Amino acid sequence: MGSPKRQRKKFSKPSHPWQKERILAEKELLKAYGLNRKYEIWKMNSILKNFTRQAKNLITTGNPQVEKERNQLLTKLFSLGLTGKDAKIEDVLSLTLKDVMERRLQTLVYRKDLASSIKQARQFIVHEHVSLGNKTITAPSYIVPLDDENSIQFAQGSILTNTSHPIRTVIKDMKMQKKTKEKAEKKEPDKEVRAEEKKVEKEIKVEERSKDTGESEIHGSKASGTTDVVSGTNSVGKKKEVPTAHDLKKTKRKKNKTGVEEKQEDKKTKEK
Repeated sequence: MGSPKRQRKKFSKPSHPWQKERILAEKELLKAYGLNRKYEIWKMNSILKNFTRQAKNLITTGNPQVEKERNQLLTKLFSLGLTGKDAKIEDVLSLTLKDVMERRLQTLVYRKDLASSIKQARQFIVHEHVSLGNKTITAPSYIVPLDDENSIQFAQGSILTNTSHPIRTVIKDMKMQKKTKEKAEKKEPDKEVRAEEKKVEKEIKVEERSKDTGESEIHGSKASGTTDVVSGTNSVGKKKEVPTAHDLKKTKRKKNKTGVEEKQEDKKTKEK
């Protein structure tokens, strides 16, 4: 039978099994990237740790051999689409797990709208419907090189190459829905910005009107104050005087006198 190849683990498990923040983050990744189990996350995480470990070792040491290794690491990361062309060795430390997950074949098939959902993209890859050029790949976690990204397509012997296939029509409908949603999302912030601008303009107009009315009232009060000063009285410094009991008696007497005089005049007019 021969000696079977010994398969070793390509990942390292987390140090502690019960960490709430890590478990919640892994659940989000499972939903977002359509993964079956957490082993796939740990594989990508181990690849990322390998790159960061190499970068840390190359940053601390300085030799002509180290410079060659730096260039080799940067060219490799650039070929995988993880860094830019002019990236430095320090930029490798800023890579995250999502950057590596975005370079998987499953996510790229979904991003290129070759599948209606990320789970369907996984199904197409496993069932040998997706190829990179002439090479069919059945591993959803395959990290696609940057040069081969444009060659992702349906395999030649696949049924999905026929554009009239019902699944292809569903995918086209999904594309149209995505485009309409994106257009609507672009228009919504413009509407919100316009509404905010209108609100700000209204507030400015109200403030200007209030300022104008306040200035007119101030000018009017100043003018009345000047007239009172000229006449010898100041309306601002006036206080209301409370009438005393003696003053009230005087006003009553005057009213009584006026009433008696009016009655006498009425009698004289009647006699005449």
